[in-house]
Amino acid sequence: MATDEHASTLWQISAFDRLHQQTLRDPDRPTIVSSTLMAEIDALERRQDGNDALEVFAVCVRVQEPALVYLRFAELVWPVTLFPAQGVYHAPRPLTEAPESSLVRVSSMAIEPPAVRPPGQARGDRAAPDDSYYALAPALWRLALFGPRGRLLNEIGGTAAYRVLRNPALDDLPLPGALAPAVERLRREAASLKQIAGWPGMSLERAARLLNALYLGANLMVSRSGAAARPEPRKSLFGWLGGR
Repeated sequence: MATDEHASTLWQISAFDRLHQQTLRDPDRPTIVSSTLMAEIDALERRQDGNDALEVFAVCVRVQEPALVYLRFAELVWPVTLFPAQGVYHAPRPLTEAPESSLVRVSSMAIEPPAVRPPGQARGDRAAPDDSYYALAPALWRLALFGPRGRLLNEIGGTAAYRVLRNPALDDLPLPGALAPAVERLRREAASLKQIAGWPGMSLERAARLLNALYLGANLMVSRSGAAARPEPRKSLFGWLGGR
């Protein structure tokens, strides 16, 4: 299977292993993922977060490295190639079109070097049609709000206070329900995760999802000290634990 086809086709989960092994034997496929990115992915594996799609995307964004990530949506595998430096991704269809019922179960199956080039580069054997690239910010936002991860990303967890830098509506990112007033309040004052969770219409999970989305959009200031910083609540078998 050619690498450009490999990166542009939805696969049935039952056929993924066979087709993926064929692709790995392709002599023309890229073979190197940066050592920086792989070190971060290895750290996720050690924390047992290697299948967490949002954490994998967050790592790529944080280190600004492109990668081909295979996402499992129910019985389908989506190859999604992230280009964080260009603010776009390549996929068979937009991630923003995935229904919430699928997003809540999405997982990362594997990560590889990109099989296509970023947009704007010279055409060649790894070129892809321009209409197969999509803006990354809305996909990250939707995955953070509706994906399976309901707790803070590792990078922004721990003792902290949070503040919003700008209104996400300026970037055409939706703020349903209680998220809009929460964002407005965070533009005026810093608050801990537990404080945000106590605001009208919010909860610990909703607050964590909002903060994750803001962070992935480079729209969150994280302070590890100061009067508002508090430890992240811990979750036990009986619910959430935490201090004041």
